[in-house]
Amino acid sequence: MDLATVVPPYVAKPLELLPFRAVMLSPTRVGDPASARALARPYRDVAERLTQWIDRGDARADRAPALYLHEYTAGGLTVRGLVGALRMSERADTLAERAVWPHEAIHPEQAGELAERMLQMDLNPAPILLVHHGSQELRDLVDEVASAEPDWRYLDRTGQRQRLWAVRDEKDITRIGQLISGSQCLLADGHHRYAAYLRLQEEHPGTPWDAGLAMLVDQADTPLFLGAIHRTLPTVRLDVLVEATRAAGAEVTQRSRTQALGALDSTHLVLTDGETWYAVAPHGLDREAAVSWLHDHVLPRLPEPPPRLEHHHTVKDALSATSSAAPAVLLPSPDFAQVKALVESGGLLPEKATSFQPKPSLGVIMRPVNDG
Repeated sequence: MDLATVVPPYVAKPLELLPFRAVMLSPTRVGDPASARALARPYRDVAERLTQWIDRGDARADRAPALYLHEYTAGGLTVRGLVGALRMSERADTLAERAVWPHEAIHPEQAGELAERMLQMDLNPAPILLVHHGSQELRDLVDEVASAEPDWRYLDRTGQRQRLWAVRDEKDITRIGQLISGSQCLLADGHHRYAAYLRLQEEHPGTPWDAGLAMLVDQADTPLFLGAIHRTLPTVRLDVLVEATRAAGAEVTQRSRTQALGALDSTHLVLTDGETWYAVAPHGLDREAAVSWLHDHVLPRLPEPPPRLEHHHTVKDALSATSSAAPAVLLPSPDFAQVKALVESGGLLPEKATSFQPKPSLGVIMRPVNDG
């Protein structure tokens, strides 16, 4: 199986979000698939393309550097976070020094490809998502910023409602810096982009590549939803998967479809080929995430591992891909406190173990790196 095995270095405290001069797509272009294609190959043409868009009014460049408060609403969930250029130039040597905590390993070649794209584009096209538990004083300051009229507000092409405030007051920027400096952040989304930031910083020290675009969300204020990512296992027979699951020490019970899906919770997984259904109750899930138990105890017991794992963000998508030749493993949603405790003790989850949602639409806020 093509599993990620490399953990990128850890950015050291103090956590710093630096002001930058944002480029934003116009509301009619945010979330538009055509915009995503325009930010694709050839990557070396993207900077010129953005300049043309700004000239035509299809994008705008902010007039002066700022930190940004970005609030977006999708599917009834509202997320709010501070967006800035994350300082990447210092590495942590100890657990206590770590400011940013990845919770998954990465594929080095994929990170390298992303680094090369960003270098050619001269752009961070989207922020990585960091989550932390901020202080009440920081929440009060964010509330104060959000009480003013937004600098930009609109409904984008995907149906996300966007509101943004530019924070330019030096006192506010300084105070935000003081209040987040000691934060320990879980990297919620963008592990490969984070690794690409680090690679670019190492290759271009002392330049604007010393930072990378990031959004810092207070999980105690406007939390991201933490969902499961399910698996289908091509070429594995369901009976073989059931045998490996029992060998791993779980109680496996055949159920009806309704009963099995009803059992999918923090203590149970579900196995199915679409016709036959099993509820799985592993021992010790109070100490271990279900996805880790699957990867560490079940998959190694398969006589022949599947050539790959297919990942699905919803039960519906997983079941659509399920067949007698590709059974599904439906997983419960991870617990944020459990993930945070695991990561802060130095552990990692398997690749694509978590799905933090909703993510912001592409093009709301971008960072030209060499802004001139």
